[in-house]
Amino acid sequence: MGARAFQFFRAGGFDQVRFESGQDFINLDQLDWKLWVALACPVKGLAFDQRTLELIDTEKDGRIRAPELIAAVKWAAGLIKNPDDFLKAPAELPLSAINVDTDDGKKVHAAAKSVLTGLGKADATSISVEDSAGAVKAFAALPFNGDGVVPAESAKTPEQKQLIQDILDTVGGADDQSGKKGVTAE
Repeated sequence: MGARAFQFFRAGGFDQVRFESGQDFINLDQLDWKLWVALACPVKGLAFDQRTLELIDTEKDGRIRAPELIAAVKWAAGLIKNPDDFLKAPAELPLSAINVDTDDGKKVHAAAKSVLTGLGKADATSISVEDSAGAVKAFAALPFNGDGVVPAESAKTPEQKQLIQDILDTVGGADDQSGKKGVTAE
């Protein structure tokens, strides 16, 4: 199988790849690195979701390099049924577009359904970026959100709440994901 024939356009004095189909994304690893406009970019300061960039930066060095971007695209391509959906950039992703024939696809589909249910949208057929962001905020506000910090507000009885508050007043506490102070086992 030969290398993919990419299409190019000229902008800013550089020849740049024109992504015409999802296959162009999937075959990004076949693009000669001499044709890449940049082989690395910072995680901060771009007009792109910083959290997503941090997830792509698997080396956690503050820069996304070509192999990390290629790996992220390959992973994302395995999550959807039609790679042309990359070019659509819909405001919402239909749940039916998620490829549940893969383990990761099944997990993403289940997580999307769980998020929507938690937001009171159990019957929704698509999920938006706002839905996902809302779920992260809602999860952080849960009394037991997995961070190991127990705020006084999560106590089940007035006595437990008072005990937690006494500990906080005496030795201080740690910040919970919700932004409240709480106690930890440490």
